[in-house]
Amino acid sequence: MIIVFILYLIATMGIAWWYSRGAKTNEEFVIGGKKFGGAALALSERATGESAWLLLGLTGHAYAEGIGAIWVALGCVIGILFIWQVMAKRLRRETEKTGAMTVSSLIARKFPGAERNISVLSAVIIIFFFLFYIAAQFSGAGKVLQKTFGMDPIWGVIIGSVVVITYCMMGGFIAVVVTDVFQAVLMIITLVVFPIIALFIAESYNIQIIQSIDAAGPAYLSLTEGKTGLAAVLFILSGLSWAFGYTGQPQLLTRMMAIRNEKDVRKAKWVATTWTIFAYAGAILIGLFGIAFVQHGYLGHEGAKLAADSEKILPVMVLTLVNPILAGFLLSGVISAMMSTAATELTVSSSSMGEDIVGKLRRVMMDNKKKLLLNKMLTLAIGIAAFLLALTLTDTVYSLVSYAWSGIGSSFGPALLLILFWKRTSRAGVYASLICGTTGTIIWKNLFEADTGISERLASFVFAFVMAVLFSLLMPEKRVIRD
Repeated sequence: MIIVFILYLIATMGIAWWYSRGAKTNEEFVIGGKKFGGAALALSERATGESAWLLLGLTGHAYAEGIGAIWVALGCVIGILFIWQVMAKRLRRETEKTGAMTVSSLIARKFPGAERNISVLSAVIIIFFFLFYIAAQFSGAGKVLQKTFGMDPIWGVIIGSVVVITYCMMGGFIAVVVTDVFQAVLMIITLVVFPIIALFIAESYNIQIIQSIDAAGPAYLSLTEGKTGLAAVLFILSGLSWAFGYTGQPQLLTRMMAIRNEKDVRKAKWVATTWTIFAYAGAILIGLFGIAFVQHGYLGHEGAKLAADSEKILPVMVLTLVNPILAGFLLSGVISAMMSTAATELTVSSSSMGEDIVGKLRRVMMDNKKKLLLNKMLTLAIGIAAFLLALTLTDTVYSLVSYAWSGIGSSFGPALLLILFWKRTSRAGVYASLICGTTGTIIWKNLFEADTGISERLASFVFAFVMAVLFSLLMPEKRVIRD
């Protein structure tokens, strides 16, 4: 198993080095220089979007909560289909018109005179929340390596951090996309193949899946965890609210901005859609099968430990049910989920800081080589900061990603949707979206979520969207925003 994992790391670094070798321009480092087709960018977007949250967080959520977790999966699938089927083509066109290389600059260039302020504010929000997001991925690596090799979680965090930071510094966007494609394949194999293996094992040992889940408690087979009335409605809305966040995630939307032409957009839509449906179905099934195996006692003493950390259900099942070589291969898919997401968020964060903060605040323009060096150094600095944060956080991967997802999605989602689909959007509306999405997430998460049962993902997005529309109407642009 160790050999398989080492081979995976070598393959990842080798692919990144091969496609990143030679001199690269700053445009290639930030957005790939339009070198990738639709299928590659769709797989990259999916590998990025489905982090350790999917293979550890969602599988653990399904294991802990039962079939009620399906609302979270459905919310995510709706969000993914929306950004690809509705937003992708418009984003690519806006990128062509504005020449923007980041989501922040795409928004800012719509409003001449406010470009610097919008860019700087956007970049600060991205970096703040992405530090939590990246730290969650590094933490996920620590959990997998601890359960797989008995390694101290700190060493797992170190290994994951070093590999990701290194190949991001090699080639930025290009290195991330090519490794994403490799990692997306590994992830889908884990999420499709392993549930099939588990089903055959359950059949051979006469484990009755439905009956075993029911034996764990009636709430596990309830779509609302046994809740009724208003509590049930809020439970469903909380799960579906994951959909909102997709509309404003820069690490995903930059893939659409980088697509070469509209023909590639059409191809990318169906690649992303197919991958998503299989991946989410597999994640939910793994969690549910885990309940049955624990009830049957097949996971032994390791199953008893899952009460303290349900997010280890996938590693525990893999290590218990399959031989070491296959286990190493399948768990490489879990590590892939972490690395692909952390890598993209590192490049987006460094690009936002370099292009939207340093680039906008400097009075003297830098040449291309200095810009490229700056972006690489910023990648290193942000990676180290996320690593240090990962060592101090105690929240679950699911909780950390939910918080960062809400903050980014609620800040940028309303602004982007209104810019793409409503010509009366004003700069005041954009400021309202960015500020209210950020503050709404922080305040609601810490003060109101536990008491109301309403997730920060839903409350902050609705609040930011309403404020963006309201301020656009109260403080309209003197002229229509750039087409």
